[in-house]
Amino acid sequence: MKSAIVVFPGTNRERDMAIALKRVTGKAPTMVWHRDTQLPDADLIVLPGGFSYGDYLRCGAMAAHSPIMAEIRAFAQKGGHILGVCNGFQILTETGMLPGALLRNANLRFLSQDCTLRVERDDTPYTHKWKKGDVFRTPLAHGDGNYTADAETLARLEGEGRVAFRYASPDGKVQNDDFATNPNGSVNSIAGILSENARICGMMPHPEDLVDPLMGGEDGLPLFEGLVEAIVR
Repeated sequence: MKSAIVVFPGTNRERDMAIALKRVTGKAPTMVWHRDTQLPDADLIVLPGGFSYGDYLRCGAMAAHSPIMAEIRAFAQKGGHILGVCNGFQILTETGMLPGALLRNANLRFLSQDCTLRVERDDTPYTHKWKKGDVFRTPLAHGDGNYTADAETLARLEGEGRVAFRYASPDGKVQNDDFATNPNGSVNSIAGILSENARICGMMPHPEDLVDPLMGGEDGLPLFEGLVEAIVR
């Protein structure tokens, strides 16, 4: 699998993502600068975490208009696989490639902590190494991770099974109004969603930060292993 990571001014998680991708592919991903106007030959494009453009206007709003985004939209229209994590998720919603928006955390605090996610589907490129209902630990670090969408969009996401991950307790219970299990207050405890064809995934927590025992665990590794299997088979 050939992968590429897009870097914007203020991106700070590209190296973490590169470690995860090299772990499962055996080769370093290509770094793509936001002002480039051509994507390399790649099977997977990743928009990593950070604070693109200093989060001015809204998180991801300025990055959504970077020159490279026209190529990424075209890549998406051709059915390409795109993973957006944290700021990358915010950028995907700002471009309209994923629905909804990420608002300030409900407690109005920047959060940097571990959280627990429940897998809602096990038949997508991003989740098929888990079983539906599995729970795994992953770090989060954001100030604007409170996912929201209008009632019609939310009903469509839920009805079409496009919620990939939800914030949950370690035993898999979802409690929307409990900051202990839904730390940023996201509607329906949504932590990650999918495009209609399930080839684009956006999520706020950082699975790339738990892919090696030296990081404290390998809880996030199944996502990346599953991507390789899904794309190269």
